[in-house]
Amino acid sequence: MDNFCMLLLIVPVVLVGLYILCRRLIPWLVQTNATLALLWYDVLLETTLDLLTRKSRPQRLLQAVSLNAVRGNPDSVITTIDHFCIHTEWAMNVGDEKGAILDSIVMETSPSTVLELGTYCGYSAVRISRLLPPATRLITVEMNPEYACVARQVIQHAGLQDKVCVLEGESADLIPKMADMFGIQTFDLVFLDHWKDRYLPDIRLLEHCGLLAKGSVVLADNVVCPGAPDYLKYVRSNLKYNSRFYQAHLEYTRVLDGLERSEYLGARQIIRETDAQTDR
Repeated sequence: MDNFCMLLLIVPVVLVGLYILCRRLIPWLVQTNATLALLWYDVLLETTLDLLTRKSRPQRLLQAVSLNAVRGNPDSVITTIDHFCIHTEWAMNVGDEKGAILDSIVMETSPSTVLELGTYCGYSAVRISRLLPPATRLITVEMNPEYACVARQVIQHAGLQDKVCVLEGESADLIPKMADMFGIQTFDLVFLDHWKDRYLPDIRLLEHCGLLAKGSVVLADNVVCPGAPDYLKYVRSNLKYNSRFYQAHLEYTRVLDGLERSEYLGARQIIRETDAQTDR
């Protein structure tokens, strides 16, 4: 009997301790460490919650949007997702801080053609498309069918389904087909937010397919965390680009991260600069 009473006392204490550890202490500890943050949020916590809820993280995010966001209101959808990611469960959207930078570049560019590589749950697609001119449509590419399905529902909840086309498949397969599929000659704005090791091959593929014109802006997320060093080296050392780094933090943490904005100058600019150097 004494052992049973002791067990009744110990179990609640252990449960409370685990709750504090998982919900308070560990999240506080991983806020400034990139490796720990990604390991905790993207591996341990996500796997555990998937098992407990029998739903995936994108499905849990979609549920939060369905229950809490005002239908047809993109800003409400964005606010709901940010609240979910800050207070309930972290997710790999561009986030509120970097999202504000993305907003400013979309408004500054005022693009007529936009491509996003890496849709995930549709957060950045909603952010971008809500700011586009009436006739402009966003084409976004997602290789994961489940993510693409959730993204379409999030975008529809925001009332932006007529402004966003979600394509499923590999970026390497779809980029060469863009001109024929959509009658697009070039993209004014490209947002890279998919696999980081695809940033460099895909920007080269966009060049090769002639989908970048002089003045086209390529914006790349997570160039510090998890990082895209080969991509940064390429755009920063290449005469075809004028690049600028925007320092920020990994979504919903204090881990240092940032966005790289690279304006395509075109082949003619390279020829002019090369000739000028030769003349000297």
